[in-house]
Amino acid sequence: MELPFAESWKIKMVEPIKKSTRAEREQWLKEANYNVFQLEGDQVYIDLLTDSGTGAMSDRQWAALMMGDESYAGSRSFYQLKDVINRITGFDYVIPTHQGRAAENVLFSALVKEGDIVPGNSHFDTTKGHIESRKAVALDCTVDEAKDTQLEIPFKGNVDPKKLEAALEQNADKIPFIIVTITNNTAGGQPVSMANLREVRRLADKYNKRVIFDSARFAENAYFIKTREEGYADKTIKEIAHEMFDLADGMTMSAKKDGIVNMGGFIATRHEDWYEAAKKFCIPFEGYLTYGGMNGRDMAALAVGLDENTEFDNLETRIHQVEYLASLLDEYGIPYQRPAGGHAIFIDASKVLTNVPKEEFPAQTLTCELYLEAGIRGCEIGYILADRDPVTRENRFGGLDLLRLAIARRVYTDNHMKVIAAALKNVYDRRNEITRGVEIVWEAPLMRHFTVKLKPAGK
Repeated sequence: MELPFAESWKIKMVEPIKKSTRAEREQWLKEANYNVFQLEGDQVYIDLLTDSGTGAMSDRQWAALMMGDESYAGSRSFYQLKDVINRITGFDYVIPTHQGRAAENVLFSALVKEGDIVPGNSHFDTTKGHIESRKAVALDCTVDEAKDTQLEIPFKGNVDPKKLEAALEQNADKIPFIIVTITNNTAGGQPVSMANLREVRRLADKYNKRVIFDSARFAENAYFIKTREEGYADKTIKEIAHEMFDLADGMTMSAKKDGIVNMGGFIATRHEDWYEAAKKFCIPFEGYLTYGGMNGRDMAALAVGLDENTEFDNLETRIHQVEYLASLLDEYGIPYQRPAGGHAIFIDASKVLTNVPKEEFPAQTLTCELYLEAGIRGCEIGYILADRDPVTRENRFGGLDLLRLAIARRVYTDNHMKVIAAALKNVYDRRNEITRGVEIVWEAPLMRHFTVKLKPAGK
């Protein structure tokens, strides 16, 4: 008989997690103003808030931590990290930062100014925030198919070439660069094909523009190219990643995802002028150029993590678990963004809580209901995260309203996936009883979802 699938690693250390009662969770959620970001970690049973910095490091990474060089300038660990980044991406210039949003802050401080337009595929929250805080426009050019969560196509994260070219034709003088997020998180963790990256490159060259990859999950994107795109089945993840980055001029990365470290990020580019421009902001914002907000030991662990997570077996284990959770949800008929992405399942709240009006934020309501049901913390990727339009100050209801269940790397077992699916089924079974959502009591002017205060609507 055919052998069943099994993880490509074995467990060496465990951490206890605790269950809670429904009454406790009701009180904790109320104290958190119905914003799960404000919950204490010990109040959560299974934490799916994010896969950022929550993965389990390997034995090689823990060993590397002990070998980290903490020299303020010229750290050996920096040069180890730079060498790995160069081998994977081909980029010669590297600036470490403490995480991805810091990389965006440093690079965008040099490149983005008021009145600019930055086209891309569903800019994620910090990317959009860094653009809009500079009074520029983050222009979404994602393919329309991404809005149909039940449509099964392999590369829903793609940039729409027609939308991108229209933006370039109409606003060429206002566009400092094109940004492509791989994988496309806001659209449901959906990958971008190599063919699409080539088309973006062609248009960039036609209009003399440069391209940045938001690369937090580039390795997972390479996995999907290998398994879904013709001509790549026999190529290694590292070969595919290098080919991807050959089509870009630079990258920002939150290394807390595909680098499998708890904190860290970097900027990398092939262009010396971008490097020189970013250097001026790195030192006052982050730190000296060879540590930029990271400890030497963390750079050493990241160098190992990038090497390990650009191997097929590690990625296959990780993505198989996400697909396993999707298969359980299929059994229960629970709608999510299809096909399953690489790092998370995105539940389509607008198809689950059909009695909750959009003005009462169905995805945030579903997030609260899942936590109350079983102590499982997800994250709203929807109307609250979308923020208000910077000009009209109206809520932006035009995109998807999703509950993201982000799976930490090498942390949970398939039994945890069964608990998640069963809890969702319980909520789904009583969906018609949920007729009211939440309303905003207080919000920040930008990236409000982290700190927003909510209450049950009508109370």
